[in-house]
Amino acid sequence: MYLNCHTAFSFKYGTLRIKDLFAEAKRCQVGKLVLTEINNTSSYIEMLRVCAEHATVPETGLTKYGKESHNLEIAVGVEFRQDNQLLYIAIAKNNNGFERINRFLSFHNRDGRRFPNRAPALEDVFIIYPFRTEPETLRINEFIGVRKSELTQLALYKPYQDYRDKFVVLHPVTFATKKGFNIHRLLRAIHHNTLLSKLAPEQQAQSDEIMEPEEALKQAFDEFPNLVWNAEKLISQCSLDFQLGKDKNKSTVTGSTADDLALLRQKAWDGFVQRYDANSQVLVERFEREMQVIQQKKFCGYYLITYDLIQFAQRKRFDYVGRGSGANSLIAYCLGITNVDPVALNLYFERFLNEERASPPDFDIDFSWDNRDAIYEYLFERYGQEHVCLLGTHVTFQRRSIIRELGKVFGLPKDEIDDLVEFPEKNKDRDHITKLVIEYAGYIIQKELPSNMSIHAGGVLITEKPIYAYTATELPQKGYHVSHFEMQGAEDMGIFKFDILSQRGLGHLKEAVRHISRNKGVAIDIHRYGEFMVDEKIKKIMRSGKTMGCFYVESPAMRMLLEKLHCEDYLTLIAASSIIRPGVASSGMMKTYIERFHLTQKGKTYDVIHPFIDELMKETYGVMVYQEDVIKVAHHFAGLTLTEADVLRRGMSGKYRSREEFQQVKERFFECCAQKHYPLHITERVWYEIESFSGFSFAKGHSASYAVESYQSLFLKAHYPLEFMVGVINNFGGFYKTEFYFHEARMNGAEIEAPCINSSDYLTTIYDEKIFMGFIHIKSLEGAVAKEISIERGRNGAFRSLDDFLSRVTMGLEQIRILIRIGALRFTGKSKQKLLWEAMLHYSQAKTKKTTTALFDTEPKDYPLPTLTRHAIEDAFDEIELLGFPLCDPFCLLETTDRGDTLAIELRKRIGQQVHIIGYLVTVKDTGTKSGDRMNFGTFYDSQGEIFDTIHFPQIAKRFPLRGRGFYSIKGIVIEDFGVAMIQVASMEKLHIINKRAEEFMQENIAESKFH
Repeated sequence: MYLNCHTAFSFKYGTLRIKDLFAEAKRCQVGKLVLTEINNTSSYIEMLRVCAEHATVPETGLTKYGKESHNLEIAVGVEFRQDNQLLYIAIAKNNNGFERINRFLSFHNRDGRRFPNRAPALEDVFIIYPFRTEPETLRINEFIGVRKSELTQLALYKPYQDYRDKFVVLHPVTFATKKGFNIHRLLRAIHHNTLLSKLAPEQQAQSDEIMEPEEALKQAFDEFPNLVWNAEKLISQCSLDFQLGKDKNKSTVTGSTADDLALLRQKAWDGFVQRYDANSQVLVERFEREMQVIQQKKFCGYYLITYDLIQFAQRKRFDYVGRGSGANSLIAYCLGITNVDPVALNLYFERFLNEERASPPDFDIDFSWDNRDAIYEYLFERYGQEHVCLLGTHVTFQRRSIIRELGKVFGLPKDEIDDLVEFPEKNKDRDHITKLVIEYAGYIIQKELPSNMSIHAGGVLITEKPIYAYTATELPQKGYHVSHFEMQGAEDMGIFKFDILSQRGLGHLKEAVRHISRNKGVAIDIHRYGEFMVDEKIKKIMRSGKTMGCFYVESPAMRMLLEKLHCEDYLTLIAASSIIRPGVASSGMMKTYIERFHLTQKGKTYDVIHPFIDELMKETYGVMVYQEDVIKVAHHFAGLTLTEADVLRRGMSGKYRSREEFQQVKERFFECCAQKHYPLHITERVWYEIESFSGFSFAKGHSASYAVESYQSLFLKAHYPLEFMVGVINNFGGFYKTEFYFHEARMNGAEIEAPCINSSDYLTTIYDEKIFMGFIHIKSLEGAVAKEISIERGRNGAFRSLDDFLSRVTMGLEQIRILIRIGALRFTGKSKQKLLWEAMLHYSQAKTKKTTTALFDTEPKDYPLPTLTRHAIEDAFDEIELLGFPLCDPFCLLETTDRGDTLAIELRKRIGQQVHIIGYLVTVKDTGTKSGDRMNFGTFYDSQGEIFDTIHFPQIAKRFPLRGRGFYSIKGIVIEDFGVAMIQVASMEKLHIINKRAEEFMQENIAESKFH
C-alpha cells in the first residue's frame, strides 16, 4: 500500500530518520513499504539493517536482541523529480530492476542531463505517474497513482473508465507529525533560499503525508477498492535479495582464488626474507598465522589490490604512507604496504583481522595531495569504470549553520542573525521568532538530519558485480563516480573501502628535498628512519617543542605535550600521537598518562584501576591509548569473544554506538565482568575509559605510521630548516597561516624577500639563505599573470626594466600597479612612485596591448618627474594589503613603545609570578568546559619572535575576548604544567597599530583567526 515513503535522506525534504520511519510502520502495523528517496538511493541499506534487527526470531518471538519485534519488508525505488515537479516513481521489482534504476539515475547525474518527462522502458521496474500527468498510453509496467485528495475527480476521469487496473493508491509518507511538517517547510525554504512566508505550495509536500494504519488508508478508498487491490498486487511483486555482510568486493585479482593465494604468499615471503630472519620459528609462525587468517577470511584479493596499487605508486615514484590498522599486519609490512615493523613494535594483528571478525579490515594509504588523482585514475582504469566508485558521505546540519539558515527563512536581519549565531544562549528568548529558530535548530541537530551528499575523505569501493547493483552514483567536480551510501552502509552491505587519502605532509617532504638538492647540492634520502630516531638534533627539537611545520606534531597542544613528556624517542612519539586525540584527552586519560610517565621517570609507583589492566598495557602505564587496547581489555580482562570485542572497537564511532548490537555487547561486558567478580566500581571505570574514546583514537600501527612521517619532517627541519619551511609554505597545508611559516623561517636565519619579477617564481623559492615569496601569495594578482612571469623569464632571460617587462608580459594597469606596490620591480632602483608614474605613461601612450618582440633593443626615454617622498613604513602597509601580513617586524607597527616586563624565554623563571607581555596573535583554539562555558587557548609570539601560550578561563574569555588578529597586551600569572610554562590570563587589551588602513585590515574577518 505504501508505495512512496521518504526519509530525511530525501535531502531538505523528508524529516524522518530511518528508525523513525520504521517506528511509524510498526505503529501502523505496516508489513511492507517501498522506500523511494528523491533522486537518490542513500537510505535503503540502513533500512534493511534496521528491519533485520527488529525481525522476529521464531524460537523466542522477539528480536535477536530480546526486544519486541516487528517484521517489515521493504522494496526500493526512486522518486524522480525535476525542479519542483514529481515526474514519476520507479520501483524495483527485483535486484535486476534496482540496477536498471541505478544506471538510469547515474547516467543523468553523470552528464547533468534533465530527466525525461516519460520514464524509459526499464526491465523489472514498475513506474507510477502522478494523477493527470500520465502519458496517453501506458506500458504494461506503468501505473497511475491517486491520492486521497484526488478521489473526487477520479470517477469522472475518462482514462479511469478505460483501464481501471492501471490506477493505484498513492499516499506519500514524508513526516510523522505536525511539527515534522513544519520542519519540512523550513527545510524547503532553506533549499529554495526563500522566506518561509514566500514558500510556494508547489515547493512543498501536502500536510497529510503522514503514515496511518493500513486499514484506515483502505477505508479512505472504500469507493475505489480496485486501487487498493492494484497497489497490493504491485507491492507484492517487489522485493530485494541482499544478504547483508556477505562479501561483495572484487573477489580475485588473477581470476583464480588459488592463484591469488599463491601470488600473495610468494610476494609476501619475498619481502619477509628481506626484512626478517627466515630461520626464526616465532616469526615464521606469525607469518603463517596471518596467511591462514587472510585465506580463511578470503581477503587475498584485498591484499593484492593494495599491493598492486603500491607497486604502481613505486613505479611512478610517488611517496606514500601505509597506516591505519593495516600497519598491524606483518604481511602488509612484508609487501611494502606499510613502513612500520609490527614485530619490533609488538603490534596486535587481531586489531586488524582475526578469525572471528565479521567486518572487513581496511588499509589507509596516504599520497601527496598532487598525486592522488593519478592514483584514482589508475584504480578506475585497472578495475573498470563499472566496478569502481568513490565512497559517499552524508553531511548533517551543524548548529551554527542551521541557526543562520533558519534565521534567514524567518526573515531576521543579518546583524540579529550574526548575534544569535555567536551567542545563542543569550538571545534564545529575545522574541518569539528567535525562540522558534532555536527550537527547530535544536530539533534538527538532535535528530542529526542529513543536509546533502558529499565525498568521503578517501574511500574507494571495488566490487565484483557492477557498482550499480548496489547504488546509483553522483559525479561531482572530481569527475569520479561517488556512491549514494556512506561508510557504515558499505560495511553493512559487505563492501569494504580502500582508503586512498591525500595529505600535504608528503608534499612538504617532496618539495623540501627538491629545494635542498637545488639550493645545497645535496641529495637527501628521507627514508633512513633508524638514523633519524637516534639523531640528537631531532631529539632536541622534540624535547623543546620547536616543531612548527612538522607533520602532526606542530599544533600548540602537541608541542606542549612533547615538552611535557620530554619526548625524544620513537615509542613516546607514537603514544603522544594517540593520546592527543580528543577521546583520550577529554576523558582525563592523557593527564593520567603524563602523570604516570613522570612518576615512572622518578622511580615511583602509581595507583592502577586493576593489576590485570596494568599488565595488559604496561607500555602505556595502564592507560588505554590505542584502539587495540579496547580489544585487549574486552577480550582478556572481561572475557568477551574477539567478535564482541571488535563490536566495542567499532562502537567508538558515535553513529555505530546507537545500534542494538553495540548495546547488547555493552550489557555482555558488565555481565562478564560480574562473572569474574570484579567490583562494580572497577568495571564502571574501565567501561568509562572504553566509552570515552568516542571515535577519536588511533590504532597503534596508525600512530606509528604518523610518527615515522613526523620523523621525516623533524629530520628536514633539524638539518635544513629553511628549505623545509619553503616546502611547507608551498604546500599550503599546515596548522598555522602562511605568515607564521615565513616567520619561523626568519627565526631560523632566513632573509624573507617580497616577490621579485627577476627572482621569484609562481611558488616560493630559496637562494642560499634568501627566501623569495612566490607570486601566488599576492592577493588580486591574476593567476595567469603570476604564472607567466617566471615562464617568460625562463624563455628570454631576466627583465631589464619596467618597459621591458611590460613589452614581454601581457597585463593591465591594475596588475602592474599591484606588482609595483609589492616591490616586485625594486631591482630597477627606482621608487615605487616613479614606477607607478612610468606605468601610467606607458598605458596612456600605448596604442595596442599586444605583446611583441622589439626589433631593436632600446630603452625608452627616462622622463624627469617631480621629487616624490615615501615613508618606509608605507611598504609594510602595502604588504598587509596585498599579502595579508607585513614582511618587516610587525612590532614596529605598534602605536605604543611598551613591550611589557617579560619575554617568552623568561617565563620558566617566573613561575607563579604576575607578568605583563605584548604578544602578536598566532592562533587561538576555542573550546568548551563540561558545563558548556567557552574558554580559549591562545598562541602568540613576543617582540623577539619567540612563541608563548596562554590560557583564558571562561570568566576572562568573556570579559576580555580575543578580537581577531593583531597585538595584545596580556597580564596574568605564569603557571607550569609538567615543566611547560604558560600564562593564565587575568586581563587583556587589544593594541592599536599606527596606521588606520592597516588597523582596519587587522580587524576584518575576526573569525578568521579562530579556525584552529
